[in-house]
Amino acid sequence: MQLRYGRGAMTEAPFRIRVLVAEDDAGVAANLVRGLRAASFDVDLATDGVEAVRQALRAQHDILVLDLLLPRQTGFVVLEQLQGKITMPVIVLTARTELDDRLQCFDLGAADFMAKPFWIEELIARIRSRLHTKVDAPKRIVYWADAKVDLAGRTVRVGDTALELTRNEFDILAYLIGRPDRAISRQQLADSALDPLAQRDARTVDTHMARLRKKLGVPAGNHLQTVWGIGYRFTRDQET
Repeated sequence: MQLRYGRGAMTEAPFRIRVLVAEDDAGVAANLVRGLRAASFDVDLATDGVEAVRQALRAQHDILVLDLLLPRQTGFVVLEQLQGKITMPVIVLTARTELDDRLQCFDLGAADFMAKPFWIEELIARIRSRLHTKVDAPKRIVYWADAKVDLAGRTVRVGDTALELTRNEFDILAYLIGRPDRAISRQQLADSALDPLAQRDARTVDTHMARLRKKLGVPAGNHLQTVWGIGYRFTRDQET
């Protein structure tokens, strides 16, 4: 079963961190979700190992917080199945604290290990450290090709020309450039970057993307790439 929290249009905070939590204990899961949401993270919850793998392979999260004692398949199996298939870091959060367990987790690709009971503040600090970012980061300006995007000021320039983007166009652009080189599904863009009061579906995303590419022109628009069967990806280094 998958539960979703903290979803909505990414307008004021286009760089919100998205965390996948794999935890089957209802009380622990509730505390994790509550604490991570309070830190302005978006959170998805998987309550068994099979669902954890399925969600992790969708490449829509920035980090995975993984319990080892999961039903259907353990956290060790999750790590084994994800090894070499994901780029996001994994923080193991578990009551199993024997040295052999720790070493096995690191051998299987875990980036960090925390023992239960734990302080949510420490987990948040470790997440931010692993991602080298803070949700309250200062203003960011992103450059690529002949484009310049001021995320705080919500302005876009190509060369000497200021572009007039709609709210949805800017939010799609901000969401993609905040996750460079990652394939983002159309549905994720619809859920996270489109106005919640407007139509939010894959076809609408395609329409906004076509207009956005046209406004950016060549070469800047070429860096918004189609990932066939999935959605879109922003890359600063244009593939040839």
